[in-house]
This record gives sequence, C-alpha cells and structure tokens, in this order.
Amino acid sequence: MVALALIGFATAGFAQQPARDLFGTVSRPTGGPATPIGGYARGCIAGAVQLATDGPGWQAMRLSRDRRWGAPELVDYIGALAQSAAQDGWPGILVGDMGQARGGPARSGHASHQIGLDVDIWLQPMPDHTLSAREREDLSAISVLRKGSREIDPNRFGEPERLLLYRAAQLPGVARIFVAPGIKRSLCAIAWHDRSFLRKIRPWYGHDDHFHVRLSCPAGAAACRDQDPAPQGDGCGEELDYWFTDAPYKPSTSPPSPPLTLADLPKACAAVIGAQ
Repeated sequence: MVALALIGFATAGFAQQPARDLFGTVSRPTGGPATPIGGYARGCIAGAVQLATDGPGWQAMRLSRDRRWGAPELVDYIGALAQSAAQDGWPGILVGDMGQARGGPARSGHASHQIGLDVDIWLQPMPDHTLSAREREDLSAISVLRKGSREIDPNRFGEPERLLLYRAAQLPGVARIFVAPGIKRSLCAIAWHDRSFLRKIRPWYGHDDHFHVRLSCPAGAAACRDQDPAPQGDGCGEELDYWFTDAPYKPSTSPPSPPLTLADLPKACAAVIGAQ
C-alpha cells in the first residue's frame, strides 16, 4: 500500500504539489477498513465506501462529481435520515456532495469534506420519480431565503423543513449541522419541547439551499481528529445576532491562503494517495 506513496513523497516537489490535484484525480478507494485520517479540512480517508445512486428514500445528485464516498457511518446516516424523515411525510432526500474516493481536498467546492464524515443534503424534497442522469446534473438546489435578505422565505422554508433538520440533528453521531443564519433564526423562534438539538445547528456562510451534516469521529478511529465541541446552549442569542450584522461579511484584507499540499496533510495520507 505504501510503496508508491513513499517513493513519490521522497521525490523532489511531490510533497509540495497541491493535494487537490492528487486526490481529485483518484476514482477508486483504497482497500482495507474505513479509516478517517486527520481533520475535516485537512485529511483523507482509507477504505471509503460509496453511497448507492438511489436508495430507500434518497437519490444522489451531481453524479459526475464522483463525490459519493465516505465512511460507512456516513452512508448509514443518510439511510437513517431518509427513514426518520419519512415519519413526518418528507418524500425523500436529495444527497449532494459527500467526499472523494480517498477524501482529501477537492478541486472545487469545499474546504472540508476531506475525511468521509461530511454530507450536504438539499432542502428540497425528492421528486416523485427517479431522476435521470441529466436531471441530476441540471436541477439546482433552491435558496430558502427571501431574495436579497438573510431571512427565510416562509413559502420555501416551513414546518416540513424544520422537522427535517430536527430529525437530522437528533440522529446519533452528529457533531454539527451548518445552515444559513436565517434558517437557524427560524428554528430558534419555535417553542420546541426540547431545544437541546439547536446546539448542533450552527450558522455559517452560504448553506441557504442545503444543510451540511458533520459526523463525529467514529469510535476507535484513532487517526481521526474531532472538531472542538459546539458551545454550550442553544446558540440563539448574541452569537446568532452577530450573523445579522455586516461584520461576518466584510471582505478579507489578507491574501488568499495557498492550496494545501500533500505535506500539509497527515503523513498517513501519502500512503493513502499512493496505494495500489
């Protein structure tokens, strides 16, 4: 498994190549057990498994991206969410990006999704027919915010969508769910009997047409690094109010960071990318 990787790693310049160019061209996972390595935005995965194109209560989108890979726990989570949401009448989930066959940085789209524990779920219900390959490429997720506003459009985000997020946060293994600040505010306004799930719902840039689920590192995954726990409380106070000021959206005056190289990732990722 490691021979090709270590030879390449020792070659001048190989370790300094953008990792996205290495991981973004691999279409097959490594063998062996699933092993998330490193952190969500700086890592890789050995032994990833692929989500089926269609399953009971879900359909995968953007098949051409080949980002339907992840840890078995992530695949199981998607099935469990589809089954749970169906109890409220949700007709099925549309699955966006998971990760690449060996994780790592992608050439476009995400800074995270690198260790097989992240998935994007569209906020639109699944259509009542099996989508064609072309439909999966051409259909677009639709923002649930009012045009030009940070607040939700009640015609696009209501009780069914709130219950979907409630179900998503209640399932075992969830560390965080990222949503647009307006979505979080809408959830905070509801008199939930148990508000504890709101701690996991975190406001973040974008995420107005989908939500991003992040699972915790699986038990026994010693090489996997969890994010710090979410702050205590429901997150509906001053920390949410901040997202409705101009401060988070001011253009950065710092130069953009260079792309991650293979040398920036955990050393074990060299073996992952070089495995036969």
